[in-house]
Amino acid sequence: MKRVITYGTYDLLHYGHINLLRRAKALGDYLIVALSTDEFNQDAKGKKTYFSYEIRKNLLESIRYVDLVIPEKNWEQKIADIQNYQVDVFVMGDDWAGKFDFLKDYCDVVYLERTPDISTTKIKAELMGQ
Repeated sequence: MKRVITYGTYDLLHYGHINLLRRAKALGDYLIVALSTDEFNQDAKGKKTYFSYEIRKNLLESIRYVDLVIPEKNWEQKIADIQNYQVDVFVMGDDWAGKFDFLKDYCDVVYLERTPDISTTKIKAELMGQ
């Protein structure tokens, strides 16, 4: 079984997220999503989510491409996750291109093109009238 992992906040879930998850799942048989916890988002990323971790987790678990959701609690856990879950492919959006190349010692690293014209940041800005 080929295992794939990706990481993210997945707040205000939108079709760009679904496209990423669909394409990530197509790279293997089993997709793991490491979902940023509320504490990690606030303390390390400096952002507050609209939906709580539990709601975001429930939303992700309802998507047919997602097989398992685990918590992302810190930046440093990626190598341990890859080893613990026997991951074959690490996937991120291409806005992160090159930043996770150090993981190539542990698995394949793939950067997928982002869906044009959609992001949670853009949605929030439009909702705020900016």
